[in-house]
Amino acid sequence: MGYKIKIQLIQRKDSQQWLFNIPAAIGAALELKKGEILDLTIKDKDNLFIRRVK
Repeated sequence: MGYKIKIQLIQRKDSQQWLFNIPAAIGAALELKKGEILDLTIKDKDNLFIRRVK
């Protein structure tokens, strides 16, 4: 089963930032820790890969 999330856009005077939240069940399954660094890689317009930085 997949989890649907909503993308948010924060617009400031000189910049913008796209945000999304990872559902708690996904974070728990991945055993994510606060402050952990993740690497985002774009494969194509429909696929974004998230990888843990070691």
